[in-house]
Amino acid sequence: MRIAVGSDHRGYQIRAKIIELLQRLGHDVVDVGTDRPDPVDYPDIAAMVAEKVSHKEVERGVLICGTGLGMCIAANKFPGVRAAPCHDDLTAEMSRRHNDLNILCLSADLLGERLIDRMVELWLETPFEGGRHARRVDRITQIERDSCQPPPAS
Repeated sequence: MRIAVGSDHRGYQIRAKIIELLQRLGHDVVDVGTDRPDPVDYPDIAAMVAEKVSHKEVERGVLICGTGLGMCIAANKFPGVRAAPCHDDLTAEMSRRHNDLNILCLSADLLGERLIDRMVELWLETPFEGGRHARRVDRITQIERDSCQPPPAS
């Protein structure tokens, strides 16, 4: 699988470890940075990963910042992106199983390294169930399409 990974300055060390994990698992990684502690704006990094997911240049993305929340907000501005912060095994699994999450957002400040590794692996291995969940994800896509239409001329 082709996966884009990005972080702000708070998550750059975790980003490097996630990239190593993904490569060890046999995935093709697109690294959008950052690779040092100098401050960067998380919306810019989130946009780089989300654009790649939105344009289907990659199948999935992983974003890391202090809490995972800011990355999530910015990434969800792109069509076709379903990003959410996950904080344990259950949220990582259910985000895939029921929501077909294509961008995993992680906290560099609140999660331990072993938990992150386990969550990433679980998120990658868990299939989307489809069925009633597909209908709901399709509805989200329809809402997204409808909200992006210009208002009717008066």
